[in-house]
Amino acid sequence: MDFLFLGTGTSTGVPMIGCECAVCRSVDRRDRRRRCGALLTASDGTALLIDTPPELREACLEFGVKRVDAIALTHAHMDHVAGFDDVRRFNTIKGLEAGSRSAVLPCWALNETIDQMHHIFPYISEQAGAMGLYRPRIEFRSAAKEFSVGSLSVRAVPAQHMFPCCGYLFEEPSGARLGYMSDTHNLGDDAIAAFQGVDVMVLGCLREREHPTHLSLAGALELIGRIRPRRAFFTHLCHDLSHEQWIERLRGTVCQPAFDGLELHIP
Repeated sequence: MDFLFLGTGTSTGVPMIGCECAVCRSVDRRDRRRRCGALLTASDGTALLIDTPPELREACLEFGVKRVDAIALTHAHMDHVAGFDDVRRFNTIKGLEAGSRSAVLPCWALNETIDQMHHIFPYISEQAGAMGLYRPRIEFRSAAKEFSVGSLSVRAVPAQHMFPCCGYLFEEPSGARLGYMSDTHNLGDDAIAAFQGVDVMVLGCLREREHPTHLSLAGALELIGRIRPRRAFFTHLCHDLSHEQWIERLRGTVCQPAFDGLELHIP
């Protein structure tokens, strides 16, 4: 499977509006962090979009994303779902492949997240609207039980975020495993067991300073020590540290800072 980081920033994005700090003024493109989202392409070619952040359209254009077959949402905070309306274009692309104007896309999420999405986007439906217009067209499916997306087996893993939220464990028939948990301030024993020994762990790590709903550097490293992945990448980064400073903080560990446009291959 292949994994593409579409966004690696916290809810304000980096650079942050009105901020003149060194990171927000940086010319290093790795310090420009859109809100969190990713694209996972399975071994059979199925493309799964993880979250729909505000800059979804911009990221898809820059990184050449031309197809999405399904969506998985972690939670309904706006930095993770505000770009959901842009999924309409993938309804069209998928429909054209099948010889129709648009196709319904499946979207998995926690039951609470599905309810919240209907309140945020009350026009979402599986059906086309008046005069053949569409909404986007989405079939929401509960992630309460393990599900399949193409060749992927997918399991929702509970997050501790003071809000209904989850991460996901993705597994291929080859045995390749990837864990994704962008928003959490801790993980329970069951979540640690689910992610244990994954090939790649993508974990939110906001900053060095403590935060009530997100992991700090010390907490993230402690969890990585318990999960014991082969490689780990930190995402949901704020503007406190530059990419180069993150590299220095993580030297000697299995962890690296992610950046927008970073691509991973998990054999």
